[in-house]
Amino acid sequence: MLIRRANRADAAELAVLAERTFRMTFQEGNTQQDMDLHCQASYSTNIQLQEILREDWITLVCEHNGKLIGYAQLRWEEFPSCVNSIHAGEILCLYIDAPYHGQGFAQELMRKCLAEFEVQGSDVVWLGVWEHNPRAIAFYRKFGFTEAGEHIFQVGTDPQRDIIMKRLTCVN
Repeated sequence: MLIRRANRADAAELAVLAERTFRMTFQEGNTQQDMDLHCQASYSTNIQLQEILREDWITLVCEHNGKLIGYAQLRWEEFPSCVNSIHAGEILCLYIDAPYHGQGFAQELMRKCLAEFEVQGSDVVWLGVWEHNPRAIAFYRKFGFTEAGEHIFQVGTDPQRDIIMKRLTCVN
């Protein structure tokens, strides 16, 4: 397994992976129309390329046997007041493709994310997680994230409640 920063050459493969993992994670709780609208607006080779090239984002990819099997996107932008931070970083997304669940890839990717936030000088790491995704909530809790608030995440025409979770960058 290799976790590295994404580059231009990853954009097409990452677009396919990002859409597939989003659909697999959320298709059960959403309409096909809302899923299609969200995916059309969020996942294409060009969109992934632009995100990879952003200087205020870091896109990490997880490779296994030469194939992208997961990714995470980190960013430093405005954050909700419930995060209570000086320089918070956000895990915008963290996904591992379903066939690779339960093999430790997500844990390694999370450790790499947390290390990146520490290098960038973030005091707090935060994320939004869908309230109907207990597996992800439990995963984040294992890494010391606690609930801090909520916000709306739009999926197509459906405004959905995300739980905002946060943790200190360095947890002893």
